[in-house]
Amino acid sequence: MRLFFRTGAALALVAALGGCSISSMLGVGGKPPVTLVTLSPEAPEPATIARTAAAGQAVTIATPSAPRELGTIRVPVQLTPTDIQYIANLQLADTPSRLFGALVAETVRRTTNRVVLDPAQAGLDPGLVVSGELQRFGYDASTGQVVVTYDGSLSAGGSNQTETRRFTATAPADGTAATVGPALNRAANQVATDVARWIGNHGA
Repeated sequence: MRLFFRTGAALALVAALGGCSISSMLGVGGKPPVTLVTLSPEAPEPATIARTAAAGQAVTIATPSAPRELGTIRVPVQLTPTDIQYIANLQLADTPSRLFGALVAETVRRTTNRVVLDPAQAGLDPGLVVSGELQRFGYDASTGQVVVTYDGSLSAGGSNQTETRRFTATAPADGTAATVGPALNRAANQVATDVARWIGNHGA
């Protein structure tokens, strides 16, 4: 995938998007303040979380891998299948992989009865191991929606069997920093909830 900025036809496409201005997308005409975005769990937080796990019943959630365009704190805009830009004046508090991995872990912690570990804690008994790749985490200019896609992999410790599943969620936005950040949070939470349900159904 080529990662570069284009003018001409690409600018015309950006300008044609409903509610999406060239100045807000590409930073032309002034320098508005940068919007810093993180992911916040939407699942209700229990009053207390105190759990124990039998052998093999904990869950270890690894930070997902991601393609090159997501190895940054900027939010990509997919203009065409081969052309990617980044939304001006919008930055993430961390890389998409770390933010999403933490969101999945907290959502599992809040919505299931599992003991959730990160890889640094899982040396003795990792239990159910969840890993995967964050395939998409950005704005699709052709549809006017943010897209979050995660390819999850689930395997039990000591087992030679692995189950995989793709999770995708979208949320409408107009391509500006003001709408893309909240939309990413909604879509990421939907995926995290679906992943948590998948994990919770595995023999806890």
